[in-house]
Amino acid sequence: MNLKQLSESLGLSQTTVSRALNGYPEVREATRLRVLAAAQAANYTPNVKARHLATGRAMAIGHVMPLTGREELVNPIFADFIAGAGEVYASEGYDMLLSMVSVEGAEAAYRQMASNASVDGVMVQAPTMDDPRIPLLQGLGLPFVVHGRTGSPEGYSWLDVANIRAFRRATEFLLDLGHRKIALVNGQETLDFARRRRLGYEQALAARGITPNPAWMRTDIMTEQFGYRSAVEMLEADDRPTAFLAASIIPAIGIRQAAGERGLRLGRDVSVICHDDGLSYIGNEGIRTPEGPAFTATRSSIRAAGKRCAEILLRLIDDPTQPPIQELWETDLTLGRSTGPAPAPASA
Repeated sequence: MNLKQLSESLGLSQTTVSRALNGYPEVREATRLRVLAAAQAANYTPNVKARHLATGRAMAIGHVMPLTGREELVNPIFADFIAGAGEVYASEGYDMLLSMVSVEGAEAAYRQMASNASVDGVMVQAPTMDDPRIPLLQGLGLPFVVHGRTGSPEGYSWLDVANIRAFRRATEFLLDLGHRKIALVNGQETLDFARRRRLGYEQALAARGITPNPAWMRTDIMTEQFGYRSAVEMLEADDRPTAFLAASIIPAIGIRQAAGERGLRLGRDVSVICHDDGLSYIGNEGIRTPEGPAFTATRSSIRAAGKRCAEILLRLIDDPTQPPIQELWETDLTLGRSTGPAPAPASA
């Protein structure tokens, strides 16, 4: 069945049916529901090219991924975010245009998307504290949403996790268990989320009169190998931490391996709290036992964030004049088997 046949069966004009299918606000809700029900019953699929012509849109969302030779090879967080966003794109008839470029070529990629009108909006991920992409996209006039935020988060749309509060709460939890030697295995602190997580950690220590020990802090790409190397270095030192705070479950797994190789049991000899993005292939819930999940964790689903960012972006595309949409998500602190009271000091 084509658009003409569907329109004739409903006794409506092709324009009205097309606008109802494409979600135009001027179509009455009762008419829109009637059209959608008839289209579903007839297994009608709109012609994409015709829809492009009717709406004046590219029906595509741009994602630009700078290739550094390191991050893109170990980024399941990016993959789960894209999976969540992709669900929304597909349900609304949008394609995703993924541009893999060099770091130096990112600006040119955005400019080309704008000049070619090849996308209707852009998704920005992993913002730095003073991210040059924000003023660039504002100048280009492309609707965009940032997953995360910069140090100055005014004037644009974003969705972020309350990273300072999450890591302050996690650190306070360890302090309440009696730990005073707490290490931080963080993400790259050029990125805003990692800087905020460090602030939460430092604020919690300062509130208890504890000065952070630089020897117990590491920052790098959040891989299992990074977590393992960091833990080995610290656990083999004469003055070693009794607890670790990890920016992701991925390095936390490396920390667990390093501890196990040294005969240390999580929750008894050393404690670990991580941030759990609810990753599809390595989620904390996926390694649950009757005693609970493997790691005590601050939790916020990256896939859910991808879906919500996509929903916000499509709203901005439908109405570019609306004010910025900004959402700050709190995390859940879920208890697992990786935390316990601080071990008693060794006898002299």
